[in-house]
Amino acid sequence: TSSKPDLVGCTSKGMIRARMSRTFSTASTKALRNVVLVDGCRLPFQPAGTEYKNLAAYDLARLAILGILNKTGVAPNQVDYVVMGQVIQEVKNSNVARDAALGAGMPKSIAAHTVTQACISANQAVCTGIAQISMGVSDVVIAGGVETFSDVPIRFSKPLRQRMIAMNKTKGMSKKFGLLSGLKLNDLAPEAPGISNFTTGEVMGHSSDRLADKFGVTRADQDAFALRSHQNAAAAHEAGIYEEEIIAYKGSVEEKGIKGDSSLEKMASLKPAFVKPHGTVTAANASYLTDGASAALIMSEEKALTLGFKPKAYLRDWTFVSCDPFEELLLGPTYASTKVLKQAGLTLKDLDVIEFHEAFAGQVLANLTALDSDKWYAESLPGTSKVGAVPMEKFNVHGGSLSIGHPFGATGVRLISTVANRLQREDGRFGLIAACADGGIGHACILERYPK
Repeated sequence: TSSKPDLVGCTSKGMIRARMSRTFSTASTKALRNVVLVDGCRLPFQPAGTEYKNLAAYDLARLAILGILNKTGVAPNQVDYVVMGQVIQEVKNSNVARDAALGAGMPKSIAAHTVTQACISANQAVCTGIAQISMGVSDVVIAGGVETFSDVPIRFSKPLRQRMIAMNKTKGMSKKFGLLSGLKLNDLAPEAPGISNFTTGEVMGHSSDRLADKFGVTRADQDAFALRSHQNAAAAHEAGIYEEEIIAYKGSVEEKGIKGDSSLEKMASLKPAFVKPHGTVTAANASYLTDGASAALIMSEEKALTLGFKPKAYLRDWTFVSCDPFEELLLGPTYASTKVLKQAGLTLKDLDVIEFHEAFAGQVLANLTALDSDKWYAESLPGTSKVGAVPMEKFNVHGGSLSIGHPFGATGVRLISTVANRLQREDGRFGLIAACADGGIGHACILERYPK
């Protein structure tokens, strides 16, 4: 038997004892910090192909970042991070948050990234910022979003792309042109970005039509709700309510997609846009293609007060959910609202302000019906109490996406800004935001008014 000591065993045992005796960092046990919204802003949302038709998403995002810097007076070097949402991205600057931040004159040392989550991309940007701040990774974050439909990336067809790539590796003009053989006439047509869901192959308008039918929402119901949205938005602009949210573009805060002078008769004259000839979704009761950008300044409460800011709201509980994209693509707000209210320990009676994203009138009304349906909860969320009937005097009282517009990547910050400002004006305490997104995703969050 060898008398040599077991150096390997001794070493490994010693290492284990050393690891066990270490004192772990207390960083992992620190309490989460309060996160506040200092302020938010947006460029006027405009129908695609109009006011911003000569601008790229980069230009709009840069203007939004400049807008929040100028509106709040925060110094660029006080910002720790920038995150923005965008859905239809330009390949040349897919990280539009970084490019726009640099274009707005922010220090090169400030990191930035871009997120995409369909219609709730800006919501995800804000929640990413909340997570960074609450965990102590950052103190000050600019979160926002941007979208343009006036300048979308248009591709060649795949057969033509494959041949063009092969040409780069082929020598001789005759061989290069030989690669074009076999192309069909249709292969020469350009391809615009798809609007149908990748998994289901269905466009959201079809989904809204089926959801409305499932919950008994009629065409008349949808037209009436859409008219309400336009009239409320027009009244809000007339009263100057949105002036504290919108940064002027070329001296104007007008949003030209709002049709306050519309009527039920005009809306009733439109034909179905998706399910023909008997569908209920039309161009009048659906949100339209919109260009725009938004930005919010969020901080830890301690940092905001140290820098002398008066926050507008606490950013409290938030959640993202997913549901069946085939049957419930746009029902995410119901699942998300139910979850976030339980998470926050609140009920419908505790809410003073409620703002839902209006993708389609039928989608909004179907969600409102589901929230108050014992049958739906018993079938879809057994053992969970329904949220209840949403009081319309608290709901989207200054219009919504149907009238104001819906730049996919930017709407989330509009919702947050509107809720925070409403809580301040109306002296409410809690506000709920909910939104649907392509893919059967939903988001909801709770804001609490910052004490005056």
